[in-house]
Amino acid sequence: MKDLTQSTSAHKSSHIIVFGGTSGLGLALALHHQALGWQVSVVGHSMEKIDNTNSQHPNIITYCCDLTDNVQTQSLLESLSNISFQRVIYSAGSYTNERVHHLSQADSDQMLAINLQAFEQVFRWASEQLRRQSCALDFNENSSLSLICIASIAGTMDYPYASLYAKSKRAMIANASAYRAALAPYHIQVNCIASGYIDTQALRDLNNGDASHKPFIIKTQTAVEKIMQAIDKDIELAIFPRSMGYIIRALNHLPKPLLNWILRSKLDKTT
Repeated sequence: MKDLTQSTSAHKSSHIIVFGGTSGLGLALALHHQALGWQVSVVGHSMEKIDNTNSQHPNIITYCCDLTDNVQTQSLLESLSNISFQRVIYSAGSYTNERVHHLSQADSDQMLAINLQAFEQVFRWASEQLRRQSCALDFNENSSLSLICIASIAGTMDYPYASLYAKSKRAMIANASAYRAALAPYHIQVNCIASGYIDTQALRDLNNGDASHKPFIIKTQTAVEKIMQAIDKDIELAIFPRSMGYIIRALNHLPKPLLNWILRSKLDKTT
């Protein structure tokens, strides 16, 4: 793990910080930005993944932080406040399959902390930092400032019997929309990504090594391309794959009691 005061000489004016950027989609987005010439910093909680990132991608700056620990997270954010950056992506996430497993206290605490509480903590901090930069830059430069969060297509469904994961992602989508409105006067772009299943190692691990049976699953690189297109086009809420988005939209038009019954009947656990 590199020192917080470390800096690189190249591309200093284009710096991105990816929370949850040491594996999966977060790392793929970090590497894509690096290929575009951005200076890249990533935050992760696993020292094994951080060491692996340092070994394979030595030009990426890494920080270790347990986002479930509010004090530790705040300490990291205070340290990062001394560093100039133009884009933050919040790609950290926690998921427990509530269709199969009853939610334990530990699972509940972790999902709430990472999917909602740490996200709010990071977005509040990042918006403050970018607002300061915005006030010191001219209009053209301001347009490069951006905040991005990775939610889930599960958060776009509005029904009573939603899981904690879906509810937290729905809250993330609502928060991002509020930040987009609040930061518009500062010319700071805010985008939220609500994707379906992405074929990451984490998803495969949750499905005994093979997630190919998941409906409309897409490759990580395809997801990166969709996300970058959404950022370039400044789409407030990017939902993909399109086919899954159409299904969600149709379901949301059903009467709530019927939608609740359909989805609840699909649960594998007893209640």
